[in-house]
Amino acid sequence: MSEEKGIIYIMSTAVNGLVKIGQTKTEQYNERMRFLESNGYRNVTGLKREYAIEVSEYKNKEKMLHEIFSKSRISDTELFALDKDVVLQLLSSFDGKVIFPVNENKEEIFENATENVESKLIPNDTYYFEKQKKSDNRTIKVSAKVENGKWTILKGSIIGITEDKGVSQKARMTRENIKFNDHGKLLEDFELGQCSPSFAGAVIMNQSINGWTDWHDKNGNQLDIYRKKDETEN
Repeated sequence: MSEEKGIIYIMSTAVNGLVKIGQTKTEQYNERMRFLESNGYRNVTGLKREYAIEVSEYKNKEKMLHEIFSKSRISDTELFALDKDVVLQLLSSFDGKVIFPVNENKEEIFENATENVESKLIPNDTYYFEKQKKSDNRTIKVSAKVENGKWTILKGSIIGITEDKGVSQKARMTRENIKFNDHGKLLEDFELGQCSPSFAGAVIMNQSINGWTDWHDKNGNQLDIYRKKDETEN
């Protein structure tokens, strides 16, 4: 059996819930991504790279993915009507070298994808966060609107300023786009997009936290009540 290495990738598209799963030779990856991002695929535009991993027997592994998700496949194409995080959960479990994103490892990507899948169970509503941040010597107090899995941090919220341990590169880069004053007060609503409570919490606290227990609804319930529970639990 061939041990030839190549890259399997997943790309999101301009159509919500439609992804492309493909493969390419390692040396052709960058050129292939630029072409798809510029020209689209099968009349579908807005392609954006989400994850790429270099693996052995890449053609066979891509074929396996296509077979697993065959019921969601769009005709004879590499397009699938799938939640990208479901694909990321599987693809990030493969042995291989992460090519994209460059600043995240497989374990982080798998954990984020798993949390994102669970986060889609959170009902549309406004949620609240209040926690003391020692390094800022103040209380972080935030309101956020969740709509179809997408988070928006609301204007007037007080977020953390000092960076503490555990902040991911993605959270750090996200914070660069938030407009807030010297006291951490948001000057306008900020859209985080589709993410997990823990990622939203890391962005506002500027440190790693368990967002499932730190965010709560208007009745004081932790968001953990919306996570899937083990079927053996009563």
